[in-house]
Amino acid sequence: MTKEERQNLIDSFMHKEVDVTIDRPIGYIHHKNTETIVYPVNYGFISGVFGGDGEELDVYIIGINEPLQTFHGKIIATIHRENDVEDKLVACPVGMTFSEEEIFNAVSFRESHYKTHIEI
Repeated sequence: MTKEERQNLIDSFMHKEVDVTIDRPIGYIHHKNTETIVYPVNYGFISGVFGGDGEELDVYIIGINEPLQTFHGKIIATIHRENDVEDKLVACPVGMTFSEEEIFNAVSFRESHYKTHIEI
């Protein structure tokens, strides 16, 4: 998938309601190489939609402070990674809004490791 195809795919979800399967709920401990990451937000994927890495499209869930298994909400931002093969979506409950700064603060535990651009 080209960078342009990735961007078109991710942008096509903006402001749409989606169902997300959570595979890393709040508090999930992820060991990656020598790093241990504790997820402060729910993180999952849209089933059947594949991103630039060949895996299902990833979604950060903000505005919920308890671990979830599934989530239905609205996409409020896209995260484009310039130095990686995948991009991410950001969702929250319908009716909630967040600033770009609030979104970055919520996802920076992972996204600060990449050169990213958030679009709201």
